Amino acid sequence: MNRNALTLSIAALIIAALAAGYWLGSRDSGIVQQGSKAVSNAAEAPKPQRKILYYRNPMGLPDTSPTPKQDSMGMDYTPVYEGEQESGGQVNLSAEKIQKLGVKTEMAVLRNLQRTIRAVGITQVNEQHLYTVAPRFEGWIDKLHVNTTGQRVTRGQALMEVYSPELSSAQAEYAAAAQAGMRQLAESSLARLRNWGIDEAQLGELGIVGQARRTLTLNAPASGIVLEKNAVQGMRFMPGEALYKIADLSTVWVTADVFEQDLVLVKTGQKASITVNAYPGRVFTARIAYVYPTLNTQTRTTQIRLELANPNGLLKPGMYAEVHLAAAGNTKVLAIPTSAVIDSGTRQVALVEVADGRFEPREVKLGVRSDDYVEVLSGIGEDEKVVTSANFLIDAESNLKAVLTNLK
Repeated sequence: MNRNALTLSIAALIIAALAAGYWLGSRDSGIVQQGSKAVSNAAEAPKPQRKILYYRNPMGLPDTSPTPKQDSMGMDYTPVYEGEQESGGQVNLSAEKIQKLGVKTEMAVLRNLQRTIRAVGITQVNEQHLYTVAPRFEGWIDKLHVNTTGQRVTRGQALMEVYSPELSSAQAEYAAAAQAGMRQLAESSLARLRNWGIDEAQLGELGIVGQARRTLTLNAPASGIVLEKNAVQGMRFMPGEALYKIADLSTVWVTADVFEQDLVLVKTGQKASITVNAYPGRVFTARIAYVYPTLNTQTRTTQIRLELANPNGLLKPGMYAEVHLAAAGNTKVLAIPTSAVIDSGTRQVALVEVADGRFEPREVKLGVRSDDYVEVLSGIGEDEKVVTSANFLIDAESNLKAVLTNLK
């Protein structure tokens, strides 16, 4: 190597050393000058992420995956983090996951269960206000004053004029005995007329006039509607033959069928609300007048009879009616919300919060139900918290983890 080439090589080495020293000096200076900023960046460093153990099926099926995937419906598998493992049949959930799932709890407490019993009934005539016009003697209808079915009548209104040889004979006998001063015979004839159903007004008129009338008037025994009319002008009738049937519809009955399991909450005198399709939005108030003593073995129902006022005649016999009975228990029982019960068909399970974020599925035995609550006979103690929302999701996870535990 000549002298010029050696000089150039030494110069290049010196320049490289100077450049390296400058770079190292700049780096050290930057660290010193920005030391506080480096410490700040270290403090703001993201927290280490929780370890994902596996991914579980979003529908709760016993299917897991070590990597993210989707099910056949395109739903993402749910990650299961460390610390959420099952412990003794329990499920541990983080506060973040509890909030995300919308988990809600409610305490099991003693309460009177308020329940609405619903039944379907039919409006009927009040049998206690049903009247039949059936003469106790033989005769002929001479004239009809009420000649239409469905006609409204009032008590004492003339229904028809009748002729009867027996009545005429008894009237003549009474008039003759009264005029002759034969008191005993007159009273005997008068008693016969009373037994035949002749009203006192006509008997008094007979005594004043002093002679028999050819026909007598049969009057309406009560106010109401003519349901049946078998009377025809000129016809002959026999004793006991029903010529009119009159119903007082100022009160009506509703007969309804109540299921066997609800009978314990039904009693005589209990109030009820009734609605009919003919008057939407209108509610009629009734009371239970009678609970029938027999059970229909085919429908497992017992019939009840309700009585309600019908002053304007709005309710017609034969209308369908919806009956609502508000029934409350006599004593307080331990109860939980009905939404807390998971019913598989073979057993009932509730999820109990045994600690913060820790849930335990328990099989429960249930009793009487209300609209929103159900009696707990066993499985849960007073003041224990049960899950009322998202319990199906937690239960699905519990079932999945139980399967995984059995596979280990």
